[in-house]
Amino acid sequence: MKAALNARNNTPVPFIWFWPEGAPAAAILAHDIETETGRDFCSRLMDTDDEFGFKASYQVVPEKRYEITPAFLEELRQRGCEVNVHDLYHDGNLFRNREEFLRRAAKINGYLKKFGAQGFRSGALYRNLRWYDALKCSYDMSVPNVGHLDAQTGGCCTVMPYFVGKILEIPVTTTQDYSLFHILSSYSTALWEEQCRLILSGHGLISVIVHPDYVINKKSNNTYLRLLAHLAQLREKMFVWTTLPGEIDKWWRMRSEMKLVTDGLVWRIEGEGQERARIAYAHLADGQLKYSFDSSLLPGLQQREMNGHIRHPKAASGLQRSPDSVTTS
Repeated sequence: MKAALNARNNTPVPFIWFWPEGAPAAAILAHDIETETGRDFCSRLMDTDDEFGFKASYQVVPEKRYEITPAFLEELRQRGCEVNVHDLYHDGNLFRNREEFLRRAAKINGYLKKFGAQGFRSGALYRNLRWYDALKCSYDMSVPNVGHLDAQTGGCCTVMPYFVGKILEIPVTTTQDYSLFHILSSYSTALWEEQCRLILSGHGLISVIVHPDYVINKKSNNTYLRLLAHLAQLREKMFVWTTLPGEIDKWWRMRSEMKLVTDGLVWRIEGEGQERARIAYAHLADGQLKYSFDSSLLPGLQQREMNGHIRHPKAASGLQRSPDSVTTS
């Protein structure tokens, strides 16, 4: 983008903003259930999330670990949560070899259909993206942006969703609760809050994994409560879009199909979901990439620079002027 702006003598470049209604960033909560004890704690965990106004996705291990009853899945759905498939056995061997992966992938696909699930996450975030064409999920959540504390190192180095073939990858962008509590031996939210700040500054996705299994005791549960309070503050004060992974999947797919068109004077967005989309403009200020919304055609919306924090949740119109009429200061 910097190169494009330099080539255009810093004439602002319009694009479809990352998130609906001009939200500065997005956030999702995901609860991976690893044991029977964790499964039995889910009702209380949903109560806790509800106190702060959050819904989460619950990733269930379909075989060997614990029983998954229709009543349990129905409770999750009735309370506004999502159900996804979490590996097959969660034994660390899903990607051990291609033949075994294909055998397990066929069973995973069967559980995706049986549970009415759209999303998948592998155990311990093991992954081999070259084999993903065998999975019949709409989105995957198995790739960390930085995985130096995970069983498989590396990562995608982005805080944005991206496509792996037909599958949308929704990366894990914050430290897992297990890593925080049992590797770093920390029960502070300082690391999580710093990660949220950095992701917000890049207008990315705050993706949190908290296992029901690891927040049962009072000490870890209190840490989780402080995290929820922080996320609630980001939602209320910074207008971060807090949602479910399935909604991220739907939005990112719609956004990828939208088109930005102009009649020479006015830019507009065309395509499904256009009423929620906003046009933003990239520009350089003191050599740094920044974003802004043109406010001249948006009644009641103050002009604002977006170099980390956007303080207004919505734009009021889908029509905005072409770049030559944008005020970017």
